Amino acid sequence: MPKVITANHLLEGDVIYLTAARDWTRSLNDAIVATTSEEADELLAFAETQADILVGAYLMDVVVDGIIATKHFREEFRTKGPSNYFHGKQELENV
Repeated sequence: MPKVITANHLLEGDVIYLTAARDWTRSLNDAIVATTSEEADELLAFAETQADILVGAYLMDVVVDGIIATKHFREEFRTKGPSNYFHGKQELENV
């Protein structure tokens, strides 16, 4: 199953994804997709060296069909931030 590396930005808390250039983006479609377990392990090992940028890096299942999409609702939900009340990105969506 294809996977991407996701984490949360250490200072801002935003969901971020690892790119092929080994930098971080907030856009899922800019993420590098690992297609083998070896590639996924190597990318995760790299992410774990980035403690000054992120927290909680892990492998996320995705579906690739022209675009990259989350496989599980939880991952889509994470991009919107906390759900207890509208603030941050959720507040901007309701303006």
